[in-house]
Amino acid sequence: MAKKQTAGRDNLGDFAPKFAELNDDVLFGEVWSREDKMSAHDRSLITVSSLLTQGVPQLEAHMKIAKQNGVTKDEMVELITHLAFYTGWPKAWSAFTLAKEIYGD
Repeated sequence: MAKKQTAGRDNLGDFAPKFAELNDDVLFGEVWSREDKMSAHDRSLITVSSLLTQGVPQLEAHMKIAKQNGVTKDEMVELITHLAFYTGWPKAWSAFTLAKEIYGD
C-alpha cells in the first residue's frame, strides 16, 4: 500500500487548498495507489523520466521516491543515460549529480 501523501497540504494547504487536495488525495491517493494497474516502481520510472526531460526541481523528490519504490541505482543510471540522447546532455549531467547524492557512489 502506498504511503499517504501530505506534501500538498503541508506546503500549500493554507495558500492553495484545492490544489493541495488534488495533489494528496487524487494524484497520490488515487492514481499512485492503483498498484494493481501499474507498480509504484514503474510509475516512479515514468515520473522521473518526465521530470528529467522538463528540468524541474521536483526531480530530486521523485528520485528519492523512486529509490523508496525499488528503483535501483543501475536502473536510474540507465534511465538517465538513455534520456541524455533525447532530452539533452546538460539535463543528464544535472540528473546524475542528484542520483549520486541519492544513491551514493
